[in-house]
Amino acid sequence: MSDRVSEAKRKPPRTRVAHALAGLVVLATGAAGLVSCSSDDGGDGDTSVTPRPSAPDTASFSGTLPSALSSLGESVKASVRAAASAAASSASARASEFEASVSAEVLRANRAAETELKDVEGRGNATADVSLSGKPRAETSGLLAVVVNIRNSTDETASYAVQVDFRDSDGNVVETRFVGAEDLASGGRATPLAISRKPPEPPLTAEIAKAQRY
Repeated sequence: MSDRVSEAKRKPPRTRVAHALAGLVVLATGAAGLVSCSSDDGGDGDTSVTPRPSAPDTASFSGTLPSALSSLGESVKASVRAAASAAASSASARASEFEASVSAEVLRANRAAETELKDVEGRGNATADVSLSGKPRAETSGLLAVVVNIRNSTDETASYAVQVDFRDSDGNVVETRFVGAEDLASGGRATPLAISRKPPEPPLTAEIAKAQRY
């Protein structure tokens, strides 16, 4: 017995360290096998696996989209402005053509009415003798026009000057037209037209702003 103890004591230290390392490797291998088995069984074990977040795919991103949208917006705005300008020019041209078909006497009366109303304060003295009615666009080349109905309610011959304002949906005056009737006999009537030069859209509303008998 003493010989075996002595033999053990005579084993070099390097051999004992190698044996210890081999034992640790066996233990580590067994532990890894247990973890693998627990994961493969699909059971509700205590071991949880947290997936590593993947980096974003920057190749799918582009910095040109906002710029493209901005360019598209500016293009749409430019198209709308161009269309509005073309519509206004067209309406003005049609108004000029329509007015050219009206007699020179009517045009002269309208210019006289504008001159007469420059010095009139308030709404004038003849609003009760004037009213407005619609005119079909088919008869005015698609223009907005209203018939200014004038009736001389006095016992004497009189002339009339009328200012017609066209307002938008917010109540703002966007256009003013003048019409007149000269030397209207007592009880006589006249129906001049007040024609807007604005395009059909947005719609406008006409009203009598002033009416003066002189």
